[in-house]
Amino acid sequence: MKKVNVLILFFLFYITDLPAQQKTFQVVPLGVKGGLDESNLSSYMVAPAGSDKYICLDAGTLYSGIRKAMERGAFRKPVLSVLKENIKGYFISHGHLDHLAGMVINSPDDTSKNIYALPQTIDILKDHYFTWEAWANFADKGEKPTLDKYHYVELSEGKEISADNTEMYVTAFPLSHVNPYQSTAFLVRYNDEYLLYLGDTGADPVEKSTKLEELWKYVSPIIKDSKLKALFIEVSFPDSQPDSKLFGHLTPKWLMKEMEVLSSYTGKVALKGLPVVITHIKPSGNNEPVIKKELKKNNLLQLKIIFPVQGKKMIF
Repeated sequence: MKKVNVLILFFLFYITDLPAQQKTFQVVPLGVKGGLDESNLSSYMVAPAGSDKYICLDAGTLYSGIRKAMERGAFRKPVLSVLKENIKGYFISHGHLDHLAGMVINSPDDTSKNIYALPQTIDILKDHYFTWEAWANFADKGEKPTLDKYHYVELSEGKEISADNTEMYVTAFPLSHVNPYQSTAFLVRYNDEYLLYLGDTGADPVEKSTKLEELWKYVSPIIKDSKLKALFIEVSFPDSQPDSKLFGHLTPKWLMKEMEVLSSYTGKVALKGLPVVITHIKPSGNNEPVIKKELKKNNLLQLKIIFPVQGKKMIF
């Protein structure tokens, strides 16, 4: 009997410990929607599991999102402490307000940190947001005087860089968002595992672009090696939205067509069960329940579709 009890205890220890070994990233969604509600716009804090040193992928909402995360138990410290101490830098996918307004509004109370973006996005921040006509210039470039709180770091396509003051590395890839306007995908690496976040993007056939296919080619070996822990990608509108009115966004139909393109490089088996987090749903009207229904109906690749909840921590 004693031997059996020892075996049971060993087994319980093993199965309890195993998931912790498999966890690589923790993600706190500060904002998950694509419009209407200014307190819930695209923004995702990402860190290695167990770390308190995060980067923020987009920053449409910050303060309200951190407060919601506190209510859900993701943080146990004051909102401003999380903003100042735990967010180590901002990776901004493009220059639209719903992806950066929180960073601009909270800049007076923030601490010194980097803003990482492709050159086009940094130009938009310099020329249209951190100016003394629109807002004080808290950055280190642009209209004088510069307050030098934020430091612009220009990213180069396909070149991995270290996210300062964290253990993560990030590679940027351009996306088409109403061609020729540009958005960005960020491939985040910790050790030898990855998380892929896409800012706003349209499907290649609609955008008359090859940006998504080029991205799928790049990440396909990572997926085949089971090293991609999650894919964050937008679905803004239901399938009823005409292609001419998508404005550089995806629908369930177009997402699944892009996943088929991805599967042509990975094989369909490699995508089965892949966590795909749906971002940027436009909450107007009845969009959300319709989008969820259409994604479920057309999920022939058996992706693990996830709908993030503002403030609710996710582990991958």
